[in-house]
Amino acid sequence: MKSFSRNILLAILILFLLASFYPFFTGQFNQPEEISLSGLVGDIKNGRVKEITVEGDDLKILLVDGSRRISKKETEVGLTETLMNYGLSEQAFGGLTITIKSPTGLKFWLLMILPFLAPFVLIVLFFWLISRQVQRANVQALGFGRSKARLITPDNKKDRVMFNDVAGVEEAKEELKEIVEFLKSPKKFLAIGARIPKGVLLMGVPGTGKTLLARAVAGEAGVPFFHMSASEFVEMFVGVGASRVRDLFRTAKRAAPSIIFIDEIDAVGRQRGTGLGGGNDEREQTLNQILVELDGFEPNESVIVMAATNRPDVLDPALLRPGRFDRRVMLDLPDIKAREAILKIHARGKLVSEEINFRMIAERTPGFSGADLQSLVNESAIFAARQNRKEVLQNDLIVSIEKVLLGPERKSYILSPKEKKISAYHEAGHALVAASLPESDPVHKISIIARGKAAGYTLKVPPEDRHLFSKGHFLAELAVALGGYASEKLMFKEFTTGASNDLKAATDIARDLVTRYGMSEKIGPQVIGEAGAPVFLGRELSMERMHSEKVAALVDDEVSRFMKNAYKTAMDILNKHKNILEIIAKRLIEKETIEREEFNELIQPFGLAPKSVI
Repeated sequence: MKSFSRNILLAILILFLLASFYPFFTGQFNQPEEISLSGLVGDIKNGRVKEITVEGDDLKILLVDGSRRISKKETEVGLTETLMNYGLSEQAFGGLTITIKSPTGLKFWLLMILPFLAPFVLIVLFFWLISRQVQRANVQALGFGRSKARLITPDNKKDRVMFNDVAGVEEAKEELKEIVEFLKSPKKFLAIGARIPKGVLLMGVPGTGKTLLARAVAGEAGVPFFHMSASEFVEMFVGVGASRVRDLFRTAKRAAPSIIFIDEIDAVGRQRGTGLGGGNDEREQTLNQILVELDGFEPNESVIVMAATNRPDVLDPALLRPGRFDRRVMLDLPDIKAREAILKIHARGKLVSEEINFRMIAERTPGFSGADLQSLVNESAIFAARQNRKEVLQNDLIVSIEKVLLGPERKSYILSPKEKKISAYHEAGHALVAASLPESDPVHKISIIARGKAAGYTLKVPPEDRHLFSKGHFLAELAVALGGYASEKLMFKEFTTGASNDLKAATDIARDLVTRYGMSEKIGPQVIGEAGAPVFLGRELSMERMHSEKVAALVDDEVSRFMKNAYKTAMDILNKHKNILEIIAKRLIEKETIEREEFNELIQPFGLAPKSVI
């Protein structure tokens, strides 16, 4: 539609230009004054005429003062004869210069034909532009069912990724090396009768490097890499997605050996028969075609299909059966060693100080994914540039950790003196309870400077990477989460809305203790309901509750019991160490930020030993 409108405007512009230039050909601009033959004779007699140019029956007259006039002579009669008929003697012609010009054929035809030809040319041009628009629309209609896959060729050095560019997924790389070897020399495997998996499913939380790892497999193997998101298959018209799947696989087979990568495959790969649509649903038709194409591979076709998802539990079982995506690679969040390697990779190409200790940054970023670490390094470079420095320093990375976790500082968020005092006691309550419970994580920083949605925060970092969590740890985290809530009640005899996020987080932990982890003595070792399970259209509609109302009430009672016990624990600690609470809060009001070393100095004189960190 935009192109059509552009063509209409172009046609109007051409018409305007033709209308503008036409008078130049007809000589309508700057037209000299026209005089009669008698007037011309009078001027000649008075000696005011210098030159006369004859063009057919037209006379162009140049006067002595430089002005011009035009006139017409009698048809088929010479100029001299015409002037003599008006009583002009031959002697009067002596001082005149008379030039006779024959009109050119081009000008004659232009003057005669252009008024009729211009509208015809304009109409033809208009219909030509319309026909081009229709042809383009037909081409788009014919290509509507073609895939929109992006291709990265082996010789594309700019976009090529190797295993050395991916860190923190060593086990996954080992798993995928045999895929690389097969793509490099498939005959070695086929000769012995081995069957390489047709599909490789990369699973992991967002930001762990699934797409990057798939590109690295193609880069190591040196084969074409066809990359497409699953959502790009689906259109509003039924059958388009299936057509694009066929076109994608057909193109990849022609380029074999090659890799097809489908990102976020759960967009089309969800379980069939669970939604409101029937078998003609476009998403299901697309999934059916993917299943058919995976089964249709011949043994000698060196095409590997790789897919990525962070929701493997919602995928259709037909996708995961042997012969399709039967090779599954799990990508976990990186540990401290992997985080250090990832930070070094993302520091490439940036001017970083040689004194930066990436190990320390890795220690402070437990739970960060590869994407989080990339954002961290980038934010540190931005911060250094804003400070007009030529290189990134250690402190830039430390400051950027909090920005990635909580958001930028909100300097315009100014608290009143009363609100600042409440916030200081609230964060001091969190920190003091955390320092008093052995199973809680060490406190690294306390701040009442607003970041993101938080008016203040207490940053705790675990001493080591954890994969298993005990009940004692969860109970300690519950008490820490309610430390700010209890501190407000202790010091101000009332509650504020500042504890709303703490209460939500604590309630989630308490409910998970009861319904997911079997850590309630009254409920026992069982999972209640579908707590924490992925929810999507269809599954909830057909879900049958597997517990009674009595059990549901018991769950609520247990959650309430965990919350009340945690609140009591926090309140007991704060009552016992109220003097320390006031010291920490006053220091926060004064400085707004307390680092780990200063916090440990505040609590050590009162018998609270600082916790060790890595």
